[in-house]
Amino acid sequence: MNSQRTSILDGALRLLDDSAAGGGLSLDRVAKQVGITKPGLMYHFPSKEALMLALVDHVVDRWESQLNDALGAPVQEAGPVERITAYAEFTLSSTFGTSDIVMLADPRLREQMTARWHQRIEPWIVIEEDPRTGLDSSARARLNGVRLMADGAWLASATGVLDPGEEQRAEVLDVARDILKSLEVDG
Repeated sequence: MNSQRTSILDGALRLLDDSAAGGGLSLDRVAKQVGITKPGLMYHFPSKEALMLALVDHVVDRWESQLNDALGAPVQEAGPVERITAYAEFTLSSTFGTSDIVMLADPRLREQMTARWHQRIEPWIVIEEDPRTGLDSSARARLNGVRLMADGAWLASATGVLDPGEEQRAEVLDVARDILKSLEVDG
């Protein structure tokens, strides 16, 4: 990705994270934030929808980099237990900002943005019924439980609503690890 495009995306995410700035994102606000003209911004992102979808991709790219580091292998080569373990380790040991829920940033584009988020994150968290994995319904339920714990920590941190804090998230991560360890014993 070219550096101007990356600077624009990073500037837009800073606007989302800056609660003092208030208001939503607009092409004008983002252009002003990064110190370029609106036509200069529109050279890279011809519409607000193009900018917002690129923001979703930018955030997921950052997440995937950290998830891949936690996983230690390409997501396509990992089984559901390994993928959910990486996801839980990442979300329960990280702090998040408003930009990490970017898919909810624009009510008019929410459908397109959440569809993109789902498409990009799905390989990490979806646990399908597949006889090759050897996971019975109880094991799938435990994996989904860990995923939902991780999702809750992410959302609480990103919104600042009922965020239990770093110490309690670490305790929840220990519980998640116990559940995941029980799957290793079962499998």
